[in-house]
Amino acid sequence: MTSPERPRGRFLTLEGPEGAGKTLQAARLADALRADGHDVVLTREPGGTRLGERLRDLLLERSSVAIEPLADALLFNAARAQLIAEVVRPAIEAGRVVICTRFADSTLAYQGYGAGVAIETLRAMAEAATGGIRPDLTILLDVPPEVGLRRKAPDDHTRFEAGFDLDFHRRVRAGFLDLAAGEPGRFVVIDAQLGIEAVFEQVIEAAHAAVGEPLVPPLRMDR
Repeated sequence: MTSPERPRGRFLTLEGPEGAGKTLQAARLADALRADGHDVVLTREPGGTRLGERLRDLLLERSSVAIEPLADALLFNAARAQLIAEVVRPAIEAGRVVICTRFADSTLAYQGYGAGVAIETLRAMAEAATGGIRPDLTILLDVPPEVGLRRKAPDDHTRFEAGFDLDFHRRVRAGFLDLAAGEPGRFVVIDAQLGIEAVFEQVIEAAHAAVGEPLVPPLRMDR
């Protein structure tokens, strides 16, 4: 007698310009889905693995040497390939919900729209790095760079805040919005200038639609 096939998990990503609140909203989303009964893996790009975290230090450190945009994209995709192999693919195959802060769309926005690497080249890199795995849902937290950059404390600045001008960040934001317009079935765009709670209400609504019904009923609070 064969055992029933394990249902496929879900892969959710949060994207957006600097200062959009991705890390906070991803953590809150993971907690909320766990409370619903879902088995959740929370990870990030670059990072999420031993190799990915070492590459993260190199790629984001303010004192890092200048990195040519194509080399930048290759390094981000190296971290991505490791994350897919170690974390994302096994979790999805085990029926878990994976939430990742940033993914391949960030490379398209930053190294493509922002720094000028050909989008077709970046898409080919991403296809190789991910083995064709794509998010079921991408939540784009949209914020003007003038607002997002002001939100981040100087101590929290990475190479991308410290070493790139406002026009670069405007191109990045426009790139994200262009990607979202091209795939409306995958993207949900949320105005990240709203309050934290208002943003989260939209985040959790989009996530519930993507992952389906909770595995266990929520606790009643009216006793």
